[in-house]
Amino acid sequence: MPTPRLTFARLCAAVTAALPVLLAAPAGAAPQQPPPSVAIGGERLGLPGVQVAPMAGAPPLPSDLTGQSWIVSDAASGEVLAASNPHLRLPPASTLKILFADTVLPKFDRNAVHRVADEEIQGIGPGSSLVGIKENLDYRVEDLWRGVFLSSGNDAVHVLAHMNGGVQQTVAEMQTRADTLQARDTRVISPDGYDMDGQVSSAYDLSLFARAGLRNADFRMYCATRDAMFPGAVDRNTGQRGSFGIANTDRLLGKYPGLIGVKNGTTTNAGSTFVGAAERGGRTLLVTVMHPSSYQKVYDETAALLDWGFAAAGKVQPVGRLVDELPPGGAEPTGQAGGGDGTPAPPPHPAAPAAAAPTAAGGGGRFGVVGWSAVVLAGVALGYGALVLRRRSAG
Repeated sequence: MPTPRLTFARLCAAVTAALPVLLAAPAGAAPQQPPPSVAIGGERLGLPGVQVAPMAGAPPLPSDLTGQSWIVSDAASGEVLAASNPHLRLPPASTLKILFADTVLPKFDRNAVHRVADEEIQGIGPGSSLVGIKENLDYRVEDLWRGVFLSSGNDAVHVLAHMNGGVQQTVAEMQTRADTLQARDTRVISPDGYDMDGQVSSAYDLSLFARAGLRNADFRMYCATRDAMFPGAVDRNTGQRGSFGIANTDRLLGKYPGLIGVKNGTTTNAGSTFVGAAERGGRTLLVTVMHPSSYQKVYDETAALLDWGFAAAGKVQPVGRLVDELPPGGAEPTGQAGGGDGTPAPPPHPAAPAAAAPTAAGGGGRFGVVGWSAVVLAGVALGYGALVLRRRSAG
């Protein structure tokens, strides 16, 4: 029969052996869940389907909208008047050129002259829209930008991208600019919006790009230009350089009252996309429509939503807002850039000290609840063993 001292020793050994198992148990038992994410611009903008908050006298939304994603916002205040799936990530087509212009346009004097090298107009995707740039000829920067905005010329984009340090550098700068604008739905693969695997944006993000771009006077001028003359080739017989006319492919420009522009786009993957800005009665509205049922629908639905937005101003509560860009070198957003009513998000909560951070088991310092329970259990067992040993030794 084992002695009391041997029994106590065995008890201590058993408890010691069990401690690592007890302390390790919480790690796999209850993984910590991340906090629920909130859509940039407000909670309602992350909900599926149409979001609108009408007040008395508000007009009904157009009934025949087919766009997979759309948004109506006030360019000045950033208030979102109505939206449907605005954070849905879709191929952006040439509307991504808005971000390209917002990134690169401020860098070059529009009167500067650039001679195009052959390699600058190579590697352009088959079937791309082109303005007709030729190698070994001089072009003013403002001509190149007219090629981008009016003809949606991918050749003009590539020339400007090479002037900016190359296509890959420009793509990286565009992504950085998107991040600064808090456009979290956007992934840039090509500078011109050509269909590429993984390249996506959203109606919300495209509205952010347009709002930022419209603050630049040159951007507003180019996107509002209906037609222009573009430098052509050199005539072999006369040695004189000709020119040819180009027209803006935006079908609403010059037809919808007060339309400023901004940019249209069409590709196989994206279908039709359009970002339009219009001014009426001192108010500028932005409408973005992505992937409606047909090419013409993108213009019809944009016009209908602009009509609704001007009629609904002051008669609907905002369902979110277009957020402002981050300050230079700035802080990360809090996750919720604005409340559902358009109010700014509160400042982030201060981080808890690392030593006091809760664990996967639900809190309790370094070990968690289960871990500390194991320690207490071990202490009780050892105390009980010592008491039994003392009693038996005394008897």
